[in-house]
Amino acid sequence: MGSLNAPDTTKLPYWQVNIAPNEREADCPLFLQNLKPKERAIIGTPDSEYHILTWAEVRQVIAINALDAFQRIPSDLRRYLAYNHYLKEKYGSVMNFVLGERLGWTEPIVPDGGPFERESDVKILWNDWPYGIDAKIVHLVVWTKFDLEDDPKKDDLTPHARATIEEFVGRMFRDVVGGENVIWFKNWRSLKSVNAVEHFHVMLYDPEPEFVKKVTNGDVPLSQKV
Repeated sequence: MGSLNAPDTTKLPYWQVNIAPNEREADCPLFLQNLKPKERAIIGTPDSEYHILTWAEVRQVIAINALDAFQRIPSDLRRYLAYNHYLKEKYGSVMNFVLGERLGWTEPIVPDGGPFERESDVKILWNDWPYGIDAKIVHLVVWTKFDLEDDPKKDDLTPHARATIEEFVGRMFRDVVGGENVIWFKNWRSLKSVNAVEHFHVMLYDPEPEFVKKVTNGDVPLSQKV
């Protein structure tokens, strides 16, 4: 399974793809320099050639733990990289911005209780820069002040940590939206964009907007504000 068709990068430099002719820059913008080969290939792919993942495909990606199949639409990835570049210049790091501006937490991050015991230790927000998935899928991020234990040998959660998350997701989301409309995952450490603050992802298929507004306390993703 793949999110991309083979891009044709022979006509335009990758940084000019998905850009109107009168807005194309001769030189590569700073925020698009030194990209990983995969990011460069995505940026160089026309949006029209990008495959939007269905709910069934999303569930399959998570079921087989092929999380690197989640990618952003090329023009969205461009905006994401541009904004991250801005955040690093203004705040020093993306983590500093997330911690101070999105979460309102300060370091050191110390939980008030055990995993999921206190509301003050958990914050549910929209994923600011969503993947290329069906528009009916709501992508949330659950941020926690407590650690969710990884098994370093498997680059995956321990059975106890997984069971703890399952219980939380069940009562917070599945009981309301329905089990068939909820799925969660935790990124491999190598895929995390914000490593210093613990978090995992929850995806909901076509939930009631009022429910999403309630659990996120009215949050709006950055991609809709900038």
